[in-house]
Amino acid sequence: MASSMEAQRKSLPIYSARDRLIREIKTNPCCIVVGETGSGKTTQIPQYLHETGLSKKGLIGITQPRRVAAISIATRVAKEQSVSLGAEVGYAVRFEDCTGPSTKIKYQTDGLLLREAIQDPLLSRYLVVILDEAHERTVHTDVLFGVIKGAQKERRERHIKLLRIVIMSATLDTSSYSNYFNNAKVLYIQGRQYHVNVYYTLKPQSDYIHSAITTVLQLHGEEESGENGDILVFLTGQDEIESMLHTLIQCKSLFPSHWKDMMVLPLFSALPSAQQQKVFQKPPPNTRKVILSTNIAETSLTLSGVKYVIDTGMVKGRGYNPLMGLDLLLVQPISKAQARQRLGRAGRESEGYCYRLYTEESFLQLEENTVPEIQRCNLSSVLLQLLAMGIKDILSFEFMDQPPEESLIAALEELVLLKAVNKEEETLELTPLGKRMSSFPLSPSLSSCLLASVDYDCVVELVTLVSLLSVDTVLYTPTDGREKADLARMKFFCPEGDHLMLMKIHKAYQTSNEKKSWCHDNYIHARNMSTVQDIRKQLKEICRQNSLQLTSNNDGERLRKTLLCGFFRNVAEHVRDGKYLTVLSRQEVFIHPSSCLFSVTPPPPFVMYTELVHTTKCYMRMVSVIDPKWLFEIAPNYFHKTMTTNMIQD
Repeated sequence: MASSMEAQRKSLPIYSARDRLIREIKTNPCCIVVGETGSGKTTQIPQYLHETGLSKKGLIGITQPRRVAAISIATRVAKEQSVSLGAEVGYAVRFEDCTGPSTKIKYQTDGLLLREAIQDPLLSRYLVVILDEAHERTVHTDVLFGVIKGAQKERRERHIKLLRIVIMSATLDTSSYSNYFNNAKVLYIQGRQYHVNVYYTLKPQSDYIHSAITTVLQLHGEEESGENGDILVFLTGQDEIESMLHTLIQCKSLFPSHWKDMMVLPLFSALPSAQQQKVFQKPPPNTRKVILSTNIAETSLTLSGVKYVIDTGMVKGRGYNPLMGLDLLLVQPISKAQARQRLGRAGRESEGYCYRLYTEESFLQLEENTVPEIQRCNLSSVLLQLLAMGIKDILSFEFMDQPPEESLIAALEELVLLKAVNKEEETLELTPLGKRMSSFPLSPSLSSCLLASVDYDCVVELVTLVSLLSVDTVLYTPTDGREKADLARMKFFCPEGDHLMLMKIHKAYQTSNEKKSWCHDNYIHARNMSTVQDIRKQLKEICRQNSLQLTSNNDGERLRKTLLCGFFRNVAEHVRDGKYLTVLSRQEVFIHPSSCLFSVTPPPPFVMYTELVHTTKCYMRMVSVIDPKWLFEIAPNYFHKTMTTNMIQD
């Protein structure tokens, strides 16, 4: 077994560069390694550094943007090192810490290393930090660029052991990265890419999911061609994946008897670890895997057996309008760089085929690269984390690409209003409340609510509600069964709004004996409800660490008031015909059709919302009825006294 594993390691494209990589990383404070997915860089470079003795002086830490990659890669490396997972080789992701005192190679999500940096800004346990998949430019990765660069500089100035930095990616604009990391050495690893045949549609597709289903069935039915191989489909999110999964499983029952079987597997970040691992397992004999994935499979993972890629050309991306406080979660076209990465998944082991469900003209019009997430998201969490690390001069923090100034100002304003920050002249300081807020892996608004629950004696209820708000959604509404889903969930209706309805759903879930079948019957996401339980457990533990007593009170008014402590800026009043205006900015907004208050007549005069999204209109999601008098009880300094009379009289 060990000899065959060693032979596999030596067969990887990166093996020929082993000695050069070790020499350059030992010689240079920072190296940038560019190598195609499948070249072996993610699994082998940490092992090379460990085998050469570097891990005797400190941890070798490797970050991944996604938990599924961190877990699967650590599992593979432990096998190659012939050690138990969690011993010399381990991983750490949210809810799972599979490391120990003897761990030398540690794979982790970038968010987790960032939280570690709050406690230890110099990352003193580490000798080498490897940031993998750097091209994805997640918010966490971009902040880590500045954090590890600063830690390296300070350790050098204080004569502490040098922190070595390795930036890795399948595709990078190396000049900008090298310049940012003080003319870092750039190393290229030759990949092993087979030819991929590319096909475009002749005209734009109005329904890319239907086109993807049709393409899968056509490919699977072409048995006479003698072409085998698994199929990888790129979709934008969990709802699309589960909808297509449901359709394909229904279609399987109609297959002719001579067709091979089809194993349809979902792959997205919120999927439990055990189910994520199924995509790496070999299918049974005479069975083809069809993997339905988000962009998680673009570069983070090497999926063996894939011969066909179906690229819908779309991705779900975050956006933010700081002037309106508007979070945007939009399904939008991918970049050319992403299209090339998706294509490459089909050519890892043999000649492959990529079916792009868009025209060639559309491909040529795509942006070259994706805009870094830090330039298009709410920065309040980023600022809270940086201040928690002791970085007070935010404007001088070395971002690779500076975020928009208006986003930084809006984020700072939010933290000041939430009483997390003292704004004194040019220096910023976290308040005692702000320090407590930074200990929770939540947005500042949610952590503010949770801490306010102490005053309202409903900590347990807020832990549950915050956990429910931390997943995409617990409500499952299939496109072909909307009426059935609405009917099944009528028993959970709450006239006070969505937040208390969520609490009612959770209570029923907790008391059910057969949770999976209960979720199915009530059109509730079983996977997401399972994640909610993990979040609850984690938040309760952090509450205990902060010496917060886990008080409980089922009073719905108290619960809504507590929520308002973090979301008092998210209030709107009804003007006419279902149209609302936000109280201070007078922005036109509407209750989202998914809300239990959507069809209530007459519409509630005043509501609070925890999310604002823009599709065809500006919609409030997760909406609750409030009494406007609460606003002056909770945030008297924010709301002018003159507004009181107008609001109550109107």
